[in-house]
Amino acid sequence: MLEANLDDQTGEGLGYVMQRLLDAGAYDVFFTPIQMKKNRPATQLTVLADPAAQEVMTTLILSETSTIGIRYQTWQRTVMKRHFKAAQTPYGPVQIKVATYGKISKMTPEYADCAQLAQRLHIPFKTVYQAAMSAATQLDEED
Repeated sequence: MLEANLDDQTGEGLGYVMQRLLDAGAYDVFFTPIQMKKNRPATQLTVLADPAAQEVMTTLILSETSTIGIRYQTWQRTVMKRHFKAAQTPYGPVQIKVATYGKISKMTPEYADCAQLAQRLHIPFKTVYQAAMSAATQLDEED
């Protein structure tokens, strides 16, 4: 985990560095509102990445933000195994992400598939998403 406090970074700059970090392989990037010296509002940038990518992430943060220092620490994590199943909805096919850990299983329709169908068919995203969840439940019952 790499962190930096930014007290003079524009919102556009934050969005830009987030995308650059994700493109460089960060697992996650997020911002937290904080207060700094003299009660100035600021933003804490947090980046989760593989320890082997620390130098790449550090270089990006230092070159693309106003910070002059970065804190880092190593964390351990547990990640559910993931795979995809195809589900057929009345609106078209949607990939379902299946995440498992021991006896725990979670299924989630793929956002991009649902959004694409909703836009193409001019129907609400929620309609496609709910149909995909229903199809996912049927897939789970078949297993």
